[in-house]
Amino acid sequence: MELEQIQPPVSNKLLVDYWSNDAEIHAFFDHVYNDEAFIARAAYLQQRNYRTAELAQIIRGYMTPFGISQQTESHLQQLEQGALVVVGGQQTGLLTGPLYSVHKAISVILLAKEKRVQLNTNVVPMFWIAGEDHDIEEINHTYTIMDAQTKKRGYSERSKYKTMASTTVLNQEALTQFIKTTFKDFGETEYTESLLASVLAHAQNSTTFTDFFSRLMNDLFENHGLLMLDATYAPFRDYEKAYFGALIENNEDIAYGVVAQEQKLADAGYNKPIEATENNANLFYVKEGERFLLERKDDRFRNVLAHVNFTKEELLQLANETPQALSNNVVTRPLMQEMTIPVLAFVGGPGELAYWATLKPAFHTLDLQMPIFAPRINITLVTRQVQALLKQKNMTVAEVLDSKIDTKLADFIETIRDNDSRQFIESMQQQLQAQYEHFQQQLQQRYQLSDLLEKNMNYHLRQFQYLQAKIEQQNIEQHGVAIRQYNTLQAQLYPNKGYQERVYSPYVYLNEYGETLIDELLSLQMSISDHHKIVYL
Repeated sequence: MELEQIQPPVSNKLLVDYWSNDAEIHAFFDHVYNDEAFIARAAYLQQRNYRTAELAQIIRGYMTPFGISQQTESHLQQLEQGALVVVGGQQTGLLTGPLYSVHKAISVILLAKEKRVQLNTNVVPMFWIAGEDHDIEEINHTYTIMDAQTKKRGYSERSKYKTMASTTVLNQEALTQFIKTTFKDFGETEYTESLLASVLAHAQNSTTFTDFFSRLMNDLFENHGLLMLDATYAPFRDYEKAYFGALIENNEDIAYGVVAQEQKLADAGYNKPIEATENNANLFYVKEGERFLLERKDDRFRNVLAHVNFTKEELLQLANETPQALSNNVVTRPLMQEMTIPVLAFVGGPGELAYWATLKPAFHTLDLQMPIFAPRINITLVTRQVQALLKQKNMTVAEVLDSKIDTKLADFIETIRDNDSRQFIESMQQQLQAQYEHFQQQLQQRYQLSDLLEKNMNYHLRQFQYLQAKIEQQNIEQHGVAIRQYNTLQAQLYPNKGYQERVYSPYVYLNEYGETLIDELLSLQMSISDHHKIVYL
């Protein structure tokens, strides 16, 4: 396994500016990402009081059904004693969802390990599972590679309700079929039998999407002590009571601050990632497993579809007595993390960076400091088959990520084009048109057949076009192996014109290289930076 680091050819403007020392975007955050910021942030956290002993017990309770490794227990004990935390999070997904979920966890673990040494204090890694997200259509599928093309494989069970991932009960028969079909696409290797058996066992012990996700992630990262917590876990919701109260009491100021900051972000040349409104309460009401976004209007909190209309006092009472009936959104989730966890840094992707750029006033409204935002590590995995194809085609991974493979393929097709046949057909077309023109001149003095002659000529021209297309098709088929190789590079490294990590599950690669792949990735000398990591397997 070898590591190469490149400047990514496909860039996100906000992310590029975030890595720049003097860009305007830094005004939207409390910290610039550097060593001095981590020292200052750690000092700030040590002056605040967190209920870490209680939090550690809640996490232990959540993780116990999945199994707590020795390293995980060590991190839990450190958290009990006040360790700082590097947090990253993601919604659940089948087979962990796309690779970037795993890359976030890798980033969290590596950053926690690095800062433990730098700060000479305990820093533990934690994965916040956004089990409250309800867009099941976004998480109920994965992609495989078949015939040098990406292929979507979905979990067949559907629900007409937008229930949260943590309350959506899995159909065991449909889930088993999904797993077996997906693994069949992967192909048989020396690791397939044991890996499939492990995944099926975890599936059989899972009730919801979040259960299944948690079991798989715990299995992959048990040697590294990754702490996990589902945002909907009932004991954690009880722990959040007072903090929901703070969000409700300051609701209007939070909303107004985010709207104003998002406008500043747009004025600075960036998009509006949230499209926030001043009437958005930034809290959901949970009813029978479904989430309903609350709107604040006339000093009341409402949702017409859920048939709820709370006064502030009633919502505060609900938060205190039944906190499970409330859920955070993209604005309040970071605030809740900051109030409940001693967050040294939050690890997120480009989309989350944009959201966080709108939140500084919201943090300050609650007298909180923004934690350091750490852009997650981006990784592209290069299999041995792909390495051989790159060498054969004289291409680099960077060129594929920069869409240069389209040009390479077009150039190749041009070199195999049968120009002799094309020229011969074009010559016949010209002769035919000349003959029709001569014939028309002969007929026009005696007959009115111009339209019929043109129609007849166009018919013959279409036949020439059809013949040319068939020649080109057979020519391409004769060179199908070479064209398939180009398509394989595209499908493996830049599928659907996007990064590999946004499409494929890690199980595509675990099936080929074994379950120790995660441990091997974590042994590489990687750190968070503006470089894209290329890992040659």
